[in-house]
Amino acid sequence: MTGEPTSDGLDPLIHEIARLRICAALAATTAVEAQTLKAAAGISDSALSKHLRRLAEAGYISQTLGTSRGPGRPRTWVSLTDHGRTAYTQHLAALQRLTQAS
Repeated sequence: MTGEPTSDGLDPLIHEIARLRICAALAATTAVEAQTLKAAAGISDSALSKHLRRLAEAGYISQTLGTSRGPGRPRTWVSLTDHGRTAYTQHLAALQRLTQAS
């Protein structure tokens, strides 16, 4: 899946429910800590990693390691790229068109 929209404008990469939840959380702000995204999407660490990797490969998100506050892993901050924000907005518009077409 490359993130190329289908003929009706839906983006199959974003359409998967966990990735849709991740994109929705990211669209509401400039950056979100990865563990917050995990909770928002209701998924495990390994599933979050896979979804973030797919979104990053498509150029939809960027990830930045923050500084660590003591022992443990540093926090990872995730943001939508301009490309990702555009793809998400277009996906939402396609969903609206589908729900209004009756």
